[in-house]
Amino acid sequence: MKKKWLAALMTAAIAVAALAGCGASNKQDSKAEVKNDSKTFVIGVDDTFPPMGFRNKKNQIVGFDIDMAREAAKRMNLKFKVQAINWDTKEMELKNDKIDAIWNGLSITDERKKAMDFTKPYLENDQVIVVKKDSGIKTKADLAGKTVGCQKGSSAEDALMDDAVGKKIKGGQATEFDENVSAFEDLNAGRIDAMVVDSVVARYYIAKHKSDFKVLGESLSPEQYGVAVKKGNTQMCDAIQRALDDMKKDGTAAKISKKWFGQDIIYNWTAK
Repeated sequence: MKKKWLAALMTAAIAVAALAGCGASNKQDSKAEVKNDSKTFVIGVDDTFPPMGFRNKKNQIVGFDIDMAREAAKRMNLKFKVQAINWDTKEMELKNDKIDAIWNGLSITDERKKAMDFTKPYLENDQVIVVKKDSGIKTKADLAGKTVGCQKGSSAEDALMDDAVGKKIKGGQATEFDENVSAFEDLNAGRIDAMVVDSVVARYYIAKHKSDFKVLGESLSPEQYGVAVKKGNTQMCDAIQRALDDMKKDGTAAKISKKWFGQDIIYNWTAK
């Protein structure tokens, strides 16, 4: 997610943030306001990533993360703007100050933490394998020699390359897609045999489309979602974290979760 302004504020504060995220302590002022010359909080998203962020029938970008970010912007006393970006170049969008944050089901990884700063995790997730119900594929071992798809630049791609899955498809082929919807379409048409995708996306898509897909029981790469900002932009990161803390405390985050998932699946970062 986005890397923004205040590189001069690094040193000791960044060292602490590296260990515990960029969340403000409970002793700090709970107000989430942040100084921003543009007065607008711009988040970058993949607009084909339901239910986190996607376009509805009116071509508006909606989703769980959109609702969360909009509420956070309100608490930071900033206007809100959603900007669709190329997910494969998300780090560059952040680095070049084209966006203030990446808030779109972004998995926190050690590699990504080198390029951007993260809030504390707000959702847990894992990567799963989706196949057609009549495919005969029941385990990762059955992927040997198969064609497996994933979104380019995603955690699914990392899981596919690094997990045992990557070894199991030896003799097969890994196929990259610009977005997950195209991968689902190719899976449905039989152009690929399986795909690796975030579990929250897979289950939402399958339920929404009443499709003939199923999720294999073996999951990959347990992970957590966080909001990312430009490396060194401690002020923005802390403001977002304060907003998230307040949203969790007053039940707003749970309400948004129930709207999109039917239950409260917000990660309890305050207990960690």
